[in-house]
Amino acid sequence: MAESRAAIRYAKAILSLATDNKVAEAVNADMKHILSVIAENSDLSAMLQSPVIRSADKKAVLTSVFDRVDTATSNLIDTLIANKRIALLGDVANKYNQLYDQLRDAQVAKVISATPLTSALEKKILAKVKELTGKTTEIENTVDASILGGFILRVGDLQYDASIANKLNRLKREFTLN
Repeated sequence: MAESRAAIRYAKAILSLATDNKVAEAVNADMKHILSVIAENSDLSAMLQSPVIRSADKKAVLTSVFDRVDTATSNLIDTLIANKRIALLGDVANKYNQLYDQLRDAQVAKVISATPLTSALEKKILAKVKELTGKTTEIENTVDASILGGFILRVGDLQYDASIANKLNRLKREFTLN
């Protein structure tokens, strides 16, 4: 999702409002939920982007889909609809999550592994990332069998690739160069 300046402004505004009302964490959970629902449902995403569908219809759908969100989140959806910016909902949610993590001095470590992480391994990774970056970290685990084994860790703009597939590719390059 391409972030626009408008999405950043809306995200900053909702974060400021949510922080003042002490509901920033609840709104963050709402934004994560909104992002996942939009990512999983291509029809909803297409509806949000469509200029043909009336705003009232979009509002009715969003109200029924996101019926258990915080008042601040509900007001954001209403504001985006009123300003004919509802297509930015996913971008606003994404930027809000980033800004909220910056506010808490936290980050998300994305771990791609061949099998789901065990809780013991997850704790070790969290401890190592905290030692390296000094920030509180959440782990987002994705399972990808194509890496064969090991893991790929991404924290911010850093990446550590300890996958078997990467090691095999390195060996293959060494043998083809010689």
